[in-house]
Amino acid sequence: MPRKTPIFARRRPSRVRRVAGWLPVGFVAVLLASLLFLRVLDQDAARSTDPGPVHVHALGLDPVNLSLFIATHTGLYRLPPGQANAERVSDRHQDTMGFTVAGPDHFLGSGHPDLRDDLPPLLGLIESRDSGETWEPISLLGEVDFHVLRADVRHVVGYDATSGLVLMSSDGGRTWKDQRPPERLYDLVVRPNSTQTFIATGENGLFISRDRGATWSRREQRTGLLVWPRRDRLYLLDPSGRTWLSQDGGNRWQARGQTGSMPAAFLAVDSHTLYAAAHDGSIKRSSDGGATWIVRGTR
Repeated sequence: MPRKTPIFARRRPSRVRRVAGWLPVGFVAVLLASLLFLRVLDQDAARSTDPGPVHVHALGLDPVNLSLFIATHTGLYRLPPGQANAERVSDRHQDTMGFTVAGPDHFLGSGHPDLRDDLPPLLGLIESRDSGETWEPISLLGEVDFHVLRADVRHVVGYDATSGLVLMSSDGGRTWKDQRPPERLYDLVVRPNSTQTFIATGENGLFISRDRGATWSRREQRTGLLVWPRRDRLYLLDPSGRTWLSQDGGNRWQARGQTGSMPAAFLAVDSHTLYAAAHDGSIKRSSDGGATWIVRGTR
């Protein structure tokens, strides 16, 4: 099992320690107090100028507190129930690309580290057990950049944007097998209550695999973001913001509602409750399977 080193513990050492040995004690005390004061000012300024969720990659809902979590280019954000504006989780600014809620307070992620961390540019698979406050590496550190992650209790499926491979794990992300999809993917979902059937979208349409990614067949030209909360409720959100529903695993589709903007991320909480993040910074919610959409939050 790989060693779990908290990511926070990997920051580069402070330069103050290098000079304190030869400076007068009083001067060092003043210097440290000044640095602490400036750090507080910097933190206050950062909070006041935080742009909020920018370039959203993924969404997830924590079943414990029902907060919506927003994984972005500038960190992880939380949108509590009844609140219109998202708040930053901890002080992290890691570029969280792949992201999924695996269980209560239990998140999986991937992407690129906070620039303050002494880490390789690819985070592999990382895990949080405290709703995103802290993260630890699980596997593939420095090797993989998951842009899509799907998980249940033990099984994890992800799409690595670096290699273009679909990776599969049956032990929570510690060991992996891989398969090559027919083309570079936009999105990937796994059939509910099954580990065999995948549906994926790419530039040339929608593809299905019934053997864990070993072979694929093109189903149709339609493409976009996918969620599959129930076997008879496969949703697709196309680049125009139109929602589509298939009740037979992707054979036939019926048009639903329009979000009104180009989507950046798509989430199904249950068979009828959907969330969509747009590139304009808005978060929209549907409670009727995508027929109608309302604004849930803004940047």
